Amino acid sequence: MTGAHAVTGAAALTRAAPPGAPYDVVVVGAGVVGSAIARELARFPLRTALMDAADDVGEGTSKANTAILHTGFDAVPGSLEARLVREGHRLLTGYAAQTGIPVEPLGALLVAWDEDQLAALPGLARKAVANGYGAARLIGSEELRAREPHLGPGALGALHVPDESVICPWTTVLAYATQAVRAGVDLLLGHRVLDVRPGHELVTTRGVLRTRFLVNAAGLHADELDRRLGHRDFTVSPRRGELIVFDACARGLVRHILLPVPTARGKGVLVSPTVHGKVLLGPTAEDVDDKAATGSTAEGLAFLRERGRRILPALLDEEVTAVYAGLRAATEEDDYRIACHPGQRYVTVGGIRSTGLTASLAIAAHVVGLLTRAGLEPGPARELPAVRMPNVGEAFPRPYADAEAIAADPAYGEIVCHCERVTRGEIRDALASTVPPATPAGLRRRTRAGAGRCQGTFCGAAVRELFEGAR
Repeated sequence: MTGAHAVTGAAALTRAAPPGAPYDVVVVGAGVVGSAIARELARFPLRTALMDAADDVGEGTSKANTAILHTGFDAVPGSLEARLVREGHRLLTGYAAQTGIPVEPLGALLVAWDEDQLAALPGLARKAVANGYGAARLIGSEELRAREPHLGPGALGALHVPDESVICPWTTVLAYATQAVRAGVDLLLGHRVLDVRPGHELVTTRGVLRTRFLVNAAGLHADELDRRLGHRDFTVSPRRGELIVFDACARGLVRHILLPVPTARGKGVLVSPTVHGKVLLGPTAEDVDDKAATGSTAEGLAFLRERGRRILPALLDEEVTAVYAGLRAATEEDDYRIACHPGQRYVTVGGIRSTGLTASLAIAAHVVGLLTRAGLEPGPARELPAVRMPNVGEAFPRPYADAEAIAADPAYGEIVCHCERVTRGEIRDALASTVPPATPAGLRRRTRAGAGRCQGTFCGAAVRELFEGAR
């Protein structure tokens, strides 16, 4: 259990920007996409840094993802997003199995609630084929009801997409960052970019560093960094998505990912199981001006409850574990905004929406290809150090129920968070890991401690004590 948590890279998290020779590549933004790019660069004998303004990886859009591993069946055919999501689904499915990232292949149902939506399903099936996915099929109301007996009244039919899955977004970004750091990438957290001087001299809140090549994976702030480099190719318009998490007692109400028929505004409100044993309802889609507006609203939650009551009426009778909101990096176009500027030795990775989790490994390979064509000489590829992430998924063995692990180390049998059944051994391992948490919230994403129905009311003091004792 502890082999996946060596402390080898922890020192890289706190130091200021190192002086001296420039980096070969600096990746700005340690979300799921930036971390995947850093991991891909770690294959080569390069001096690479992964930098973020936050004090942890995955602190922005990545931590509030809807946690679906998409097939890309409904992407715009021929778009860059369609290609990278399709390839990313294959890559991340394999990577998750290799590293222990929890994935549950539940399949999805796009449910039609009126005649117009029902008429749109054959077109979505054809779009899936155009995107290289041929397994989607139309089902009638009788089969739909057999598959989802708790579905609300009035559903007319659905498109069944058997290869859609749910995944743990927190473990995914952490796996990428862990592997990158173990392979020699410098992880520079708490480094907000203040200015970019000629010659790729980055002025940050913790010092100045230089780099030969620059990758902008700054998410919601990618357009701002792009403008510092002299480009106005896109504008990020934050789109807030509010979500409600229902308690584990609701998990038996739903068997598939229940999707709406998509609109121009997005994929709409879904009901989905999570790998953590709960049920997710959301998101909303509200354009906002503030790139830090991640608060939930009474209006948004009321809207979700209204939609949820139609989709799965019994869900609204269950306890709510948490509510949260994330911001998506919407732009003027319905596609990723990935561009290379060879003369500047600079790649922009913008407009990466919720599908970016699925596409992350494919985006990373694409970006490294762009860097190479722009003049980067990566050198010979090498094997990355193996990582095995701690399991936080309910469909897989957890330490509290692993008699062998407990016999070898009794700390795995000592439960600290009873709602989520998180043990002292898991908390200890997370605090001593390659990329340790900087806050109790970061510890919660790594272990689920405090993420249950009491939201830390009973375990909070004990978790805080363990957290403070490790600092």
